Amino acid sequence: MRPPLPAGTILQTRYRLLRVLGQGGFGRTYLAEDQGRFSELCAIKELIPPQSDPYALAKSKELFQREAQILYQIQHPQIPQFRANFEQDQRLFLVQDYVEGQSYRKLLDQRKVEGLTFNEAEVVQLLQRILPVLAHIHAKGIIHRDIAPDNIMLREQDNLPVLIDFGVVKELANQFQTGMIHPETWQQGDMVAQHTTVGKLGYAPSEQIQTGRAYPCSDLYSLAVTVVVLLTGREPQDLFDDNTLTWYWQRWTTVSPGLAQLLNRMLSVRPGDRYQSVSEVAQALQNIYIMPVSSSPPATGSLPAISLSSTSPSPSSSSTTHSRTLAIGHAPELPTPHSSYSSGGPSIPRPRSSVWDDPLAVTLVGLGLVALTGIGSWAIVRAVLNPAPQPTPTQPVVVSPTPQPSPSPTTSPKPSPSPSPSPTTISQRLRLKSGESAIESGQLVARQRAIYLIRGRQGQEMSATLLTEGTLLTVRGPSQETLANRVQSWRDTLPYTGEYTIEISPVQGVEQSRYDVELTLSNLTQPEPSPSPTESPVEPAEPTIDTQAVNFPPGTSVTTLSDRAGPSVIKRYLVRAEVGETLRARVLEGQAALTISDPSGRPLPNMTEVRSWEEEVSRSGEYQIDVVARRETDYTLEIGLRTGTPR
Repeated sequence: MRPPLPAGTILQTRYRLLRVLGQGGFGRTYLAEDQGRFSELCAIKELIPPQSDPYALAKSKELFQREAQILYQIQHPQIPQFRANFEQDQRLFLVQDYVEGQSYRKLLDQRKVEGLTFNEAEVVQLLQRILPVLAHIHAKGIIHRDIAPDNIMLREQDNLPVLIDFGVVKELANQFQTGMIHPETWQQGDMVAQHTTVGKLGYAPSEQIQTGRAYPCSDLYSLAVTVVVLLTGREPQDLFDDNTLTWYWQRWTTVSPGLAQLLNRMLSVRPGDRYQSVSEVAQALQNIYIMPVSSSPPATGSLPAISLSSTSPSPSSSSTTHSRTLAIGHAPELPTPHSSYSSGGPSIPRPRSSVWDDPLAVTLVGLGLVALTGIGSWAIVRAVLNPAPQPTPTQPVVVSPTPQPSPSPTTSPKPSPSPSPSPTTISQRLRLKSGESAIESGQLVARQRAIYLIRGRQGQEMSATLLTEGTLLTVRGPSQETLANRVQSWRDTLPYTGEYTIEISPVQGVEQSRYDVELTLSNLTQPEPSPSPTESPVEPAEPTIDTQAVNFPPGTSVTTLSDRAGPSVIKRYLVRAEVGETLRARVLEGQAALTISDPSGRPLPNMTEVRSWEEEVSRSGEYQIDVVARRETDYTLEIGLRTGTPR
C-alpha cells in the first residue's frame, strides 16, 4: 500500500492536506483546506487500488467516476456536498464537505463510560430527522447500503444528524477484492458466488450480504439496527440469535410498545415483511406518537413534523407515492430527553383535586356571592331614586383669527425608530422559458444578498451555478422550504409548481465580492405543443423503438455495444436466455438508463430506468433491454449471459 501523503501537500494547486482523518484497507480520508474557497475545510477521500496493472487502474477510474456521478446527484443539507473528483500521481481523490461534529458511535461510547445509553425520546428524534434524508436519496434510486452509528454524524452547528460515507471507496475496493478480471474471461466462472457486499456485518440485512442486492427496506433495516444499538449499548451480534433468526434486544432496554413493534417490523429477516418505504415508517410513527383528541391542551415538548420531500419504490412495487408532511404529536408515555425507563416507565403526576372538594373554598365562594348580590341591589335602588341630570349644551368655541396649531387628537406624532442593521436585499424576478439559461452578475458587500425569483413547473429541471468564488447559493422552494443551503452549485428536478428562490450571499468574512451566476430551466421530457387557434391539438410523437438482436462473439458471453439514445429513440436489445442462466446489463458510459422486460413484454419489478441489472432468469425466451434517455446522449452498454447464480 502506498503511504499517506504528508501534511502540507497541495493537490491540484488548491487543496492543502492538514491530517489523516481515517484509513482502511483500500482507502483513506484527509482533512484539507480548499484554498480556492478562502481556506474552507473539506474532506478528501483517496481510493487505493490493491492492483497496479494498467487494466485495474483504468477500471478503477471508470468505477470511481461512475460513483462520483451518483454523489453529484445528491443535493441535501444533511448529506455532505460533493465538490470534485480528480486523479493525481495515479491516485484517485474525491472531495466533499467536511462535517464538524461527532459520530453517533463516539457519542454512544462516551455515554457507556458513564453507564448510560440513548433513551426513547432521543432515538425517536433521530428517526424524525434522518427519515427525510433517506426519502430524498431513495427517490433518486440511491440506496445508502451502509447505515450504522459510525456513518451518522451529529453536526455541531445545528445538532442535525448528517448521513455520511455512501460506501464509494468500500464498494470499489470490494470489486477489486472479489476479483477484478477482464470482460472476455467473465464467462469462465471466475466470479461465481462473489458479491458486492457493502455494509457492516450485523447492520446489513441478509439479502444485501448474501446476494449483494439492496432495496429501500434494506436501509430501513440498518437504521433499526442502529437504533437498537443506541438504546441498548450492545452490538448486533449480542442482540441477534443466528440459530432462530430472532432479535431479542428488548431484554436490555424498555421502550413503549408502539416503538418496539415498529422497530421489530423494520428488523424482519424477510424483506417483504418490513416497511417498504420511508413514508410507511413515518406513518407508523405518527400513529404511535400522535396526541389523542381531547379537551385538555397538548403537552409541551411535542415532537416536530416529519417532512418527506419524496418517497421511494419498494422492491415489490415500482409505484411512487406523492410527497406529504406527517405531523407527529407528543405521546403521553414518551419520556423527556433525560428520563429513563429503568424504573418501569415515566412517572405521571396525579391530577389536581377539584376546588369543590375543599370546604373552606366553598365557604369563601358563598360569602363572595352574597356580598356581590348586596352591592348590586344598592346600586339599582340609588339609580332609580336619583336619576342622572341631563347634560347642559355648551356654547360653541369661537376660534381666534390667529390660532396656534395644535396636534390632532387622533394622530400624535411619534419619533420614527432608527433602522436596525439588517442585510440589504437585491431582489429580481426572472422570466425563464424552458430551455433557456441566463447569466446574472452583481456586486455584494458583507451582509448583503441578491435574490432571484424563478417560476417553474413540477417535473422541470432547474440549475444554478456560481461561476466565481467568494459567494454561495441557497435555494428555497415555493413554500420557502430549503432545497440547498450555501452551496457552489445546485441542480434538481422541481417537486412542485411555483416560484423558486435563488439567494446569493458572500462567504463569511468576505467584505466585498462580485458574483456571476448561471441559471437554467429545462424540461426533462418533450413538452406538449400548444394548440393553434385554427388547428386541433397535436399529440406528442411516440418515441421510435430501434430493435436489435444481441449475438455474442464466438467463444464469449459478453458483448459491449455503443449507440445514441434520446427522448425520440429507444434502443431495444433482444437477448435469448434459458431458465437457470444469469443475464446482466449495465450502462458503462452516458446519461442513459435501462428498462428490463420479460419475454411477455412486461417490465420486471423495480427494473424501470436503472443503470445496471443482473439476475437469474425464471422464464425462457427473449428478454428486452431498453436503453432510454431523457436527453440525447451517446452510451456504451455491456450485456453478459452465463450459467449460474448472479455474483
